[in-house]
Amino acid sequence: MMKQAQEMQERLQKQMAGMRVEATAGGGMVTVVVNGTKQVQSVTIDPEVVSKDDVEMLQDMIVAAVNDAGRKVDEQLSQSMSGLMGGLKIPGLS
Repeated sequence: MMKQAQEMQERLQKQMAGMRVEATAGGGMVTVVVNGTKQVQSVTIDPEVVSKDDVEMLQDMIVAAVNDAGRKVDEQLSQSMSGLMGGLKIPGLS
C-alpha cells in the first residue's frame, strides 16, 4: 500500500510540473500563466491598459488574474486527485 501511495504521489508531482493554467482579467487585458505549483510563468499586459494615471486598475487586474489562476490550479488538482483516488473522499482534499 505504501508503494502505491508513493507511485501516486510521483504521478501527481509530474502532473503538477507539467500543468499550465491560464487566467485573464479585465476582459483579456491581463493574462497570467501559472504551473501546477502556482509559480507564475508569464504575465501578458495589453498595452492599452497601461496608463500612468490608472496604475491601481492595472494592479487590481494582475491580482485578479493571479488569484483566478490559483483557483484553476486547485480545481484541476482536485479533479486529478479524485481520479487517482478512485473517487475516495479525503477531508481537506475533497
